[in-house]
Amino acid sequence: MKRTILYAYFALMLAVGLPFLANLGENDETAAGAEREAANPTLSAAVDEAPPLSPIPPAETTAVLSAAPRTDGPAPAAIAAPAELRVLLPDGSVQAMDMQDYLRGVVSAEMPPGFHAEALKAQAVAARTYALYCASFSKHGEAQVCTDYGCCQAWQSQEALRTKWGEDYDANYEKISSAVDGTYGEYLAAGGQPILAAFHSSSASVTENSADVWSAVPYLVSVSSPETADDVPQYVSTLHCSPIDFRDTVLSAHPEADFSGAEDQWIGELRRDEAGRTASVMLGGVEVSGKELRSLFSLRSTAFTLTYDPPAFTFTVTGFGHGVGMSQYGADKMARLGADYKEILAHYYPGTTLVK
Repeated sequence: MKRTILYAYFALMLAVGLPFLANLGENDETAAGAEREAANPTLSAAVDEAPPLSPIPPAETTAVLSAAPRTDGPAPAAIAAPAELRVLLPDGSVQAMDMQDYLRGVVSAEMPPGFHAEALKAQAVAARTYALYCASFSKHGEAQVCTDYGCCQAWQSQEALRTKWGEDYDANYEKISSAVDGTYGEYLAAGGQPILAAFHSSSASVTENSADVWSAVPYLVSVSSPETADDVPQYVSTLHCSPIDFRDTVLSAHPEADFSGAEDQWIGELRRDEAGRTASVMLGGVEVSGKELRSLFSLRSTAFTLTYDPPAFTFTVTGFGHGVGMSQYGADKMARLGADYKEILAHYYPGTTLVK
């Protein structure tokens, strides 16, 4: 009898806890990736800054393990992508949108129409997959997904796109529509369920392991990414910081740090993760994570070096975004080298299945 009660209690805790954990993880821009620089490569680093990654509240202990493939029995049957999606708009209203129309707005906001058609198709599938992932646990209550790139995925209305594209609107919208319609109903699955299809703007040769950013997910692991400085605007960026600004910025988060010595002694060991990104740096005797430094100094990614060259501290940063999942510029480069969207998705989300 006691064992039965314990089993029932355990089942109840799972039913209540897993949706909460999934929601917790999604309160971070890094869960969806949504790099708006891809929609306008000339934007500054501010669009993917760590603050709206708390980049976006600091819930970086993302419980994306709920997205991992099932291993406790037969995989559940694949779901059918719904025809409509309930979308939370910036004004707080909830609008039921045709799934295809919604995706046109997302792909238009997330990837430049000048990207290769196969890259646009890969983005359409990733966007549909992420929307289905959010819908699977009602991320926003009545709404299934929002239009805030810092939380879910960027989205723009046709009116906004007309303003942005001007006389190129018809041609651009047709190209985006072709990518969305050409992948109708397709999404990526693991264990029969939509995956957490994270994506970002550009990587520094390799993508990041999810375990080094949130939690370990089997299909969000480090893979090669072919984009270079010849393909990506502002691929390498620098930030110069005066000693007093550098010191005060670090002290704002770590008042225990000791900067009483000479400036050239402030930087200690810089530790890198397996993907070559900065895992942590010793500053004033305190270990500060690369993710936190990205947030504090609004860096474009954690793929950076930090040096002191009087009279300034200098961050040299490669790529843009959290680095997990599909690199948008990498997808475009793969497409231009001959890969189709299925090959692109299989490369960046290994072990997943493309479902239609």
